[in-house]
Amino acid sequence: MFSYDWLHWSTFFVATFALNAAPGPDLGYIFAQTLKNGRAGGVAAMLGIWTGAFGHVLMAALGLSAILATSATVFAAVKWLGAAYLVWIGIDTLRSVAHSHTDAAADPAQPQAVEPAKANIIFRQGALIALLNPKTAIFFLAFLPQFVVEGAGSTGQQLFLHGVLVIAIAALIDPWLVLFGSRLSSRLNSNTRFNRWANRVLGGVFIALGARLALMTQ
Repeated sequence: MFSYDWLHWSTFFVATFALNAAPGPDLGYIFAQTLKNGRAGGVAAMLGIWTGAFGHVLMAALGLSAILATSATVFAAVKWLGAAYLVWIGIDTLRSVAHSHTDAAADPAQPQAVEPAKANIIFRQGALIALLNPKTAIFFLAFLPQFVVEGAGSTGQQLFLHGVLVIAIAALIDPWLVLFGSRLSSRLNSNTRFNRWANRVLGGVFIALGARLALMTQ
């Protein structure tokens, strides 16, 4: 079981590394939350994204992603739900600009620690952003079967193994983004103007991602 040659693994790991390193909504969310909330916020976002991705791996292994890919009704429902959620997060972020301005004005040089409750919110947002993106499900459904080898195990087991390895490769890349973002954040957290514009940009990015998801076709 799970017997593959070196060409299989080299092709898989090169392709997976390139896909994980490519800029996208997941990396954008992790980096934005790191800039806004420091390392703790970035780690929470990263773990949330990984959790959502693992959900897609399970769905691919169980064959549920195929239903999403072939059913126009299910695809549309997930798409619109995901788009609405992204737009809601964007609007909520824009509304927080005035509140963050008040906090920064009270003590502009003191970075705001991320409380456990806030970290949980960031984690849940990351997980839902990944789970409610039908494009991610279709990606796993299109990418993982290319590495299924006859006689190396059941299709579900092979899809699960390679899906977990996709997340494992992400675990080698994403922490560096959090580290870089946290260092940048520590230098900029005392800049009130930066904090206001960071919230505005982050809110605008979420709304744009929601609109992009809404316009996506099956």
